[in-house]
Amino acid sequence: MEIARDPSSSSRLKVLVAPDAFKGTATAAEVAAGMSQGAARAGWGADPCPLSDGGEGFLDVLGVLGGDLESEVVTGPLGTPVDAVWRLAGDLAVVESARASGLVLAGGAEGNDPVAATSRGTGELILAAVARGATQVLVGVGGSATTDGGIGALSAIDEAGGLGGAEVLVACDVTVGFSEAARIFGPQKGANNEQTELLDSRLRELAEIYRRRGVDLTGVEGSGAAGGLAGGLVVAGARIVSGFDLVARLVGLDARIGAASLVLTGEGRLDATSWSGKVVGGVARRAADAGKSVIAIAGQVAEDALSDPRCPAGLRGAVDMSVLFGLDRARQDAPGCAAVASRMMLKSRAGEFRGL
Repeated sequence: MEIARDPSSSSRLKVLVAPDAFKGTATAAEVAAGMSQGAARAGWGADPCPLSDGGEGFLDVLGVLGGDLESEVVTGPLGTPVDAVWRLAGDLAVVESARASGLVLAGGAEGNDPVAATSRGTGELILAAVARGATQVLVGVGGSATTDGGIGALSAIDEAGGLGGAEVLVACDVTVGFSEAARIFGPQKGANNEQTELLDSRLRELAEIYRRRGVDLTGVEGSGAAGGLAGGLVVAGARIVSGFDLVARLVGLDARIGAASLVLTGEGRLDATSWSGKVVGGVARRAADAGKSVIAIAGQVAEDALSDPRCPAGLRGAVDMSVLFGLDRARQDAPGCAAVASRMMLKSRAGEFRGL
């Protein structure tokens, strides 16, 4: 299912505004609104297109699919019930694992129990969608509190008798393998060195258990996403896909790039990892393929971001809002700073695109 929107504007110069969320500070929709406001003040017509790569904001961004928001009480990451919101559009459901098993729900890394944290609620949320008639479930797996290898979610699905024939697509932005998940993600979720070693050992044991069930996760890219939740869902019958590519297809990104003179994108921190599976890198590559230039606006720009060999050729530059406005202001008012930065960049570049 593809949802494309034909950008309309009386301005001759059109900019596609396609940012990711600025993690912890502003949603993709809020940043896109700010950038669009700045574009209008610079005399450009804007097509706001907030994006996600399967992480923060996945559910909100796919509001373009229509349908209704539903809620379900499920098991939270620390075992207590949480009210998790999801979307049902016909026979298509959208689930964001952070709503059921998120680190925020556990009180952040400081409040989390990285060893006990469970992904069971995500499995319960998928089952709720299937019970409501969903034949395809899109699951964004960013922002989880868990490193349980997906055993919590898988156990819930097993107990219910499986997925009932529904197709489950796991949208993620990393290629981390199952056995790497504890080392890479454990510390982000509050695990100390000893706990990380324990989690690593537990994942290796789970990998063997899954292998005996007939699913070898060795070499399955992305199976370590969300602390192995992606791998556990694969064992349940799901398939891992690029979160960015999935969202790009659903919002008609390529057509909207083609209709624009220039593309603005952005995220909270631009660094070397931005070019691998993330929104900014994906937008820049697709724009370059279409012969369009891209400007990135970020809360912060790391020194290695633009020098990394994976940095797409179509990127014309990157704006570091922490340099322009100071780190505190850039964090406290990301949409407002993005509006000013967009106006500045587009006003200075209007001459380059006049007549396109």
